[in-house]
Amino acid sequence: MSTEPYDRRTLLRARTATSVMFLLFGAALGVWTSRIPDVKNRLDLGDGLLSVALLAFSAGAIVGMLVLGRLADRLGSTKVMVPTAVLEGLLLIPPAYVDSLAALIVALFLFGLTHGTLNIAMNANAIHVQGAWGRPIMSSFHAVYSIGGFLGSVTGGLLARHHVGTGATFVSVGAGVLVLACWGALWALPETAPDRAPSAGTGAPRDAAESTATAKAPAARTSIVSFDLVLLGTLAMCALVGEGTAADWSAVYMRDSLGSSAGTAAGAFAAFSILMTVGRLVGDRLAARLGPVRLVRVSSVFASAGMLVALLVGHPVAGIIGFACLGAGMSCIAPQVYSAAGQRDPARAGAALSLVVSLGYTGFLVGPVVVGAMSTVTGLPTALGVPTLLVLCVALGASALRGPRGAAAPDQSTDRPRDRVDGEQG
Repeated sequence: MSTEPYDRRTLLRARTATSVMFLLFGAALGVWTSRIPDVKNRLDLGDGLLSVALLAFSAGAIVGMLVLGRLADRLGSTKVMVPTAVLEGLLLIPPAYVDSLAALIVALFLFGLTHGTLNIAMNANAIHVQGAWGRPIMSSFHAVYSIGGFLGSVTGGLLARHHVGTGATFVSVGAGVLVLACWGALWALPETAPDRAPSAGTGAPRDAAESTATAKAPAARTSIVSFDLVLLGTLAMCALVGEGTAADWSAVYMRDSLGSSAGTAAGAFAAFSILMTVGRLVGDRLAARLGPVRLVRVSSVFASAGMLVALLVGHPVAGIIGFACLGAGMSCIAPQVYSAAGQRDPARAGAALSLVVSLGYTGFLVGPVVVGAMSTVTGLPTALGVPTLLVLCVALGASALRGPRGAAAPDQSTDRPRDRVDGEQG
């Protein structure tokens, strides 16, 4: 990393480049999800066999996050983020053309592997850019991811409605992803591997603290799995159980438990998604004013209370409002948790994020399964109380977001970078 402060133009480009990565990440997943039924029908798969194929994607994503995501520490997040973004566009295409379940499993595992690696690399890069920016901007990146997912799913749905084949859909969106990846590569923040000592003539570390951190880097590599990070990962898991449940069960709850129409049932997850995006768009300002700990506590209580009241009322309108509250409240939790994890040791942000994001993703996958199993015994309304209470538990553990030096002082201005920013921060 450069020892000179980044100029404002470089920082604006860097923020744009990282935002583009989050956008293509969401778009690729959104378009794939929208065309899963077509892939299923083309290969004549039953629900069980399709689940096996989808499990391969999840397994690949977890391996990518836990194993390959750590390359962001060794090589630098930019050097991992750019090629995996290119692969994201390329590996989106094969699932549309495979001719057997075995080939689909391999294709989805590779797609998931790239997707998980990109997840860690782009979040590590976002933390690097946020450090250089000097103010909270993590929520804005996750807002762009939500927008990308929406655009990808809408694009896939519109093309399916106009009878455009799955192959043509994935090729066109994959090409768009490649263009965005190349754009991001041109504007990404310059970076070298954070754990490499500067060579002769490149300048000394900024201060004694940095020298100490560098000297302790080998030890950090062996002790990155700490109670602190496990606790942050647990908070992410509790929060993402709610997101996975909203995606899988909101419409079912509205239709089967509350007797709403299909259109009204779909409105529950739409309200959840829209409010989550809006919450992330304003999340950085809220983080600067309230601080991450207070923001996460307030957000968790708001999400849990809104959903709990909706479950008790048991009316379709209340259901939509409840899922909207859940989305708004959860919108800022994951960005703040990931930011806190990456800032524990910026030189090991990739390893920290690998652990925390993987635990969160586990909650996203396992949570809906647990809710479904519990609903067979207690009924779905009662089972939905599980993610509601887990989100509330995040408020109880929010103090884990405080770093070793405590929370950063609130700042009223998040729209612009600081006038002078040292390029090695983040």
